Formats: sequence, structure tokens, C-alpha cells
Amino acid sequence: MCLAVPGKITSVKSNNAEVDFNGVKRAVSLDLVPEARKNDYVLVHAGFAIQVLSPEEAQETLRLFAEIYGKEHQDAASGPLSHLKP
Repeated sequence: MCLAVPGKITSVKSNNAEVDFNGVKRAVSLDLVPEARKNDYVLVHAGFAIQVLSPEEAQETLRLFAEIYGKEHQDAASGPLSHLKP
């Protein structure tokens, strides 16, 4: 199973972006979504942005991650996905 996580682009240089995942920033390739711009939300898998999302789609995805993770673990607030809070 593959997992892609939404994040917000904070800067773009050439075909690469810095993406903020609720305070955790990572370098991400924009090769697959060259139309992505600063302040866009993108779905990221394995270091590549694979889709541009609306802010509403990004927040709904994060909400679902928190809901799913919370059902499997009693204390989602301190778990490895705690940075994905909507």
C-alpha cells in the first residue's frame, strides 16, 4: 500500500519545492506537477508531488488521516502521525 500526504508549498526553485507538512519541511520534486506554485497544496509520495489539491481537499485528507489513526491507537496526539492534525 502506498501513502501520499498533503502539504503546502512554501517556496519553489526550478522543479523543486519546499513543502510544509504542518511544521515539518521537506524538499519535494515538482517534475510530475509542473503547474504547482507557491501556496498550493500538493499530494506527496516518495519525495514527488503527484497532484495539486484544493485547500479543502488537503484539510479533508488530513482529517481522515487523524480519524483513521485515532481508531487504531488510543493516543493519536503523541503518535507518529500527530503532525498531520487538521
